[in-house]
Amino acid sequence: MNMIVAVDKNWGIGNEGSLLVSIPADHRFFRSVTLGKTVIFGRKTMQTFPGGRALSGRRNILLTRKEDFSAPNMEVAHSIEELLELIKEVPEEDIYVIGGASVYEQLLPYCDTIHVTKIDESYKADAFFPNLDELPEFEITQDSDEQSYFDLTYTFLKYERKKK
Repeated sequence: MNMIVAVDKNWGIGNEGSLLVSIPADHRFFRSVTLGKTVIFGRKTMQTFPGGRALSGRRNILLTRKEDFSAPNMEVAHSIEELLELIKEVPEEDIYVIGGASVYEQLLPYCDTIHVTKIDESYKADAFFPNLDELPEFEITQDSDEQSYFDLTYTFLKYERKKK
């Protein structure tokens, strides 16, 4: 299973239900990596999608504890066990966890590859991704050249779980 996330210097990912910043190249990367794949996300993340609709060209799975929750063109899992059952036939490399903070935290133990857009800036944030640099089981296996968007600089990093 994979994760894909954009973080600031402090591993912040959002504030008051919104992304910290919008970078077109990051959105293009997200789209290119997840198109045709299975994406897993929480209810609050779904509410940030345009019109709250499913992401086109992907299998959308919403993870929520709300038993009565449903959304058009999305499958709903109410527990990790139910989610794992839904994706058991899907190759691991075709599954992407896309947020938010609690979903990332719950599914991190199941993920071996994490694509991180690391933004060289600090923002006011109320949602965070686990700091992979402090987790000994992960290492950076790919690092892009520094990119820029107006006055922002960022890099695309790939973290992978160390082989045992």
